Amino acid sequence: MSEICFIDTKSKAVFSAEGPKPQFIFDAPTFKALVVGLEAGQQIPLHPEKAAMYHFLEGEGLMTVNEESFAVKSGSTIIAPNGAKRGINAKTRIIFLASKSGEQA
Repeated sequence: MSEICFIDTKSKAVFSAEGPKPQFIFDAPTFKALVVGLEAGQQIPLHPEKAAMYHFLEGEGLMTVNEESFAVKSGSTIIAPNGAKRGINAKTRIIFLASKSGEQA
């Protein structure tokens, strides 16, 4: 049986000098949930993706969805619509959760 309760979600984040190493905490054909860690200065370049929700657990940065940029910090939540381009720039070390449908963009 897979885990369904995560008491210390932040501990699942993996940090790497090579860039983001997303860790799936749930990976099914119709729904995916992952934890991502970025070091200060790292980024996820703008890219189109499926509809998704991003919830920031730690740190500060900038998230862009299409043409709009948002300052994010611990507690911020961003919803990106299906097919929207999105990217993240970490100002400090960031940990965030992302969840998305398994359906194609």
